[in-house]
Amino acid sequence: MSEAIFTLDAEVRTDLGKGASRRLRHADKVPAILYGAGKEPVALTLDHNKVNQAQDFEAFYSHVLTLNIGGKKVEALVKDIQRHPYKPKLTHLDFLRVDAKQAVTTHVPLHFINEDKAKAIKLEGGHAEHHMADVEIQCLPHDLPEYIEVDLLNVEMGQTLHLSDLVMPKGATLTELAKGEDHDLAVVTIKAAKVAAAEDDEETAADDGEEEAKTEE
Repeated sequence: MSEAIFTLDAEVRTDLGKGASRRLRHADKVPAILYGAGKEPVALTLDHNKVNQAQDFEAFYSHVLTLNIGGKKVEALVKDIQRHPYKPKLTHLDFLRVDAKQAVTTHVPLHFINEDKAKAIKLEGGHAEHHMADVEIQCLPHDLPEYIEVDLLNVEMGQTLHLSDLVMPKGATLTELAKGEDHDLAVVTIKAAKVAAAEDDEETAADDGEEEAKTEE
């Protein structure tokens, strides 16, 4: 993946307000704000098409981006993106400055792997019920993963993987688990297919009916 996707040119924006933002959007620009790391917030302007292209990549939301602001490079994370309610347009972005020596807290996506190879799914007719699509982690910027893998290969029918079962990259911790054992949330469960479960219920009901008939005889 090209690193150029994660380097965005930006300009400091001095013309503020709704009217100014509207004019920027008509000029294929998108307004943004950069804050954090103990520094004053800075209003920015970015090229809409470049940002729109970059945000198509999943890693855009968990990757440390480089903002080139008038020749000065600043590392930041995307914290929020606002979109037009029905047009394919970005209307505003929030960026958080990152300091290489300070831990950041952000969400990263989960990638469920070997789902098609899991015995419980491939041979036993089960299906994976995903309880979450991403997790919030804390780590130093250079330890930030683009995603976390959840391996379903050896997960059995009826088994649930929790946050504590995830294999975390070096230096990264789950913020939810830091809150205590009660926050060890479910991530994914392998469940029997509803059709199969319904057939089992019907067979059980039929067996019960036969037993009742024999008793009456």
